[in-house]
Amino acid sequence: MSTAMNLPYTTNEREYKRRVWAWTMYDWANSAFATTILAVVLPVYFSQVAGSTLPSPAVATSYWSAGLSISLLIVAILSPILGTISDVMRGKKRFLAFFAGVGIFGTALLVFVGTGDWVLASVLAIIGRIGFNGSLSFYDALLPHVARPDDQDRVSALGYAMGYLGGGLLLAVNIVMIQLLPGTWGARLSFLSVAIWWAVFSIPVFLRIPEPPAATAVLTRGENVVSAGFKRLWGTIKDIRQYRELFKFLIAFFIYNDGIGTIIGVAAIYGAELGFGSLELILALLLVQFVGIPYSLIFGRLPSQGDKRRPFFLAFVLFNLVALPLVGIVGRLVMPVDLSGAPAARFADTATAAGEGSYYYVDIAAGLNGPAWQSELVSAKVAGEAKDVIYAWTGAVRSSLEFPFNGQKVQVTYSAGPDHGIWEVQIDGQPLPDEDTGQPFEVDAYNRTLRYGETITFAAAAPGEHILTLVNSGRKNSASSGTNMGIATVSILPGVRQSSLGLVIGMIIVTELVGLALAWLVGKALFSRLAETFNTQRSILLALIVYAIIAVWGFFINSVVEFWFLAWMVAIVQGGSQALGRSLYASLSPASKSGEFFGLFGIMEKFSAILGPLFFALAGTIFGSSRPAVLSLIALFIVGGFILTRVNVAEGRRVAAAEDAALLKGG
Repeated sequence: MSTAMNLPYTTNEREYKRRVWAWTMYDWANSAFATTILAVVLPVYFSQVAGSTLPSPAVATSYWSAGLSISLLIVAILSPILGTISDVMRGKKRFLAFFAGVGIFGTALLVFVGTGDWVLASVLAIIGRIGFNGSLSFYDALLPHVARPDDQDRVSALGYAMGYLGGGLLLAVNIVMIQLLPGTWGARLSFLSVAIWWAVFSIPVFLRIPEPPAATAVLTRGENVVSAGFKRLWGTIKDIRQYRELFKFLIAFFIYNDGIGTIIGVAAIYGAELGFGSLELILALLLVQFVGIPYSLIFGRLPSQGDKRRPFFLAFVLFNLVALPLVGIVGRLVMPVDLSGAPAARFADTATAAGEGSYYYVDIAAGLNGPAWQSELVSAKVAGEAKDVIYAWTGAVRSSLEFPFNGQKVQVTYSAGPDHGIWEVQIDGQPLPDEDTGQPFEVDAYNRTLRYGETITFAAAAPGEHILTLVNSGRKNSASSGTNMGIATVSILPGVRQSSLGLVIGMIIVTELVGLALAWLVGKALFSRLAETFNTQRSILLALIVYAIIAVWGFFINSVVEFWFLAWMVAIVQGGSQALGRSLYASLSPASKSGEFFGLFGIMEKFSAILGPLFFALAGTIFGSSRPAVLSLIALFIVGGFILTRVNVAEGRRVAAAEDAALLKGG
């Protein structure tokens, strides 16, 4: 086996730039999977379409989460083993191609997933995630073979910036496709577009970047690459003290990345819980994608010793650290409620209508059309989730359920099934118009299997006292065997948050322009000395300080204006913290063992993706609210940051360089 240990990166400047571009293009390629498949479209499609035949949305969510855990566990087991083998057999690109192919194949086949195909969707999602996560280990392992040691921070950050741009662009296109194409075709073709995007833009990394050399000089008699790979992995584990600094960083990364991953994973759910609309949540996600591009590049420049703009960049980041929370909180306090998106006054019960809260039907035999909400129609507010809810059934033509309420938005929990029909919705005796067609809105409650816990939300034109009427039209889906209508719970939701999105965005832009001006005017004078002390380690610590402030602010946040400022703050550090973590780890790892060590890095990354949300869920269960759960994440940033300060980066890099030198000498 050839083992000539040539330089891991080219010295030809023109070729070097081409290889860096080719490497970053894989971030552009695979990030479409992260946004469309993992974050936005497929989870909703799985619950509402593929899993529509499951007993409830909660069951669909459980199956989705189980598939996620299975795929992460498989990758966590395979990555270090295959990474070590790829070092021995000179096969990092081959393994990258294999896993990318697996992910692309699984993603492309999602186009065939239709209503009720939750088993197929689960299997393909697992295959896609195995390919996606597996390929990342080998892609990351190419970094020390592409980028020069003093350029790894910038190149890693450039990769994240390209990923934000590529993933965000295709997500925006896919959202338009879903809105315009009929039925489920928008989502299904979005899945196919991700596979095509991933495949096409992966080509440069395979054409431009040469396969790194193998790291083992000679295979002994009777030894093959698999046995040699396991032998070396076991040797690394036994000699863990030799890599003390690297493994201290891994522990720090595991802890603080728990917090980062949790913020990314629960942001949309937390925003929805606080009452922010789906439009705000989707636009905020796109904002983080695109705003993260320049800030990833800024963080990639902070440790660059030769960059004269470092004081400017540092001053700008520090300005945002103070200004974004300050302006956001002041905006909530001084702006009118209808502009800031702060919650309106709670809707109270009246003598003739129900206020905020959840209600359920009980005394069906006494009649379903009581004159007031306190009568036999509704018994009481549900304390938490209703248990053993008695459903109100109407099967007769034109029978109806009336519910007087004081508020604006009403959520109805109902059942769907093979014997359910079509029912109409009226507010104050008038048919509720469909927002898309303008025709009277109807709910088709047919489903192939009985499914509880379906929800739908209606809104009156203005807050106040109204009467919601649900009418069994007597019509049924062509596949339905009956016309039943089953209603469980009616919930009067908090008032619709009113805000001026244009004003909020304008406030952010003005804040950023002021920050740029101040950083330009005083950055060099005030922050030159401080900027000189910044290295990769301290830049990550700065990002963790920002995340700690995000966790504290997230506990208090209660307006749309704050939500947007907070999203901007997340965009500042999300890409930079992860990019610098990757490059710092690369500098602490022997380039000759990059496959093996990035396999271990992948384990920490995958398990933090599992344990972080569990930590969040446990805190939420203990405190009974997501607000304390968000605040509790500060512990992860403090502990992870403290351990990071104990890492002797210089010593870790010395050990890595000595390992490579020994292998070069032996070759």
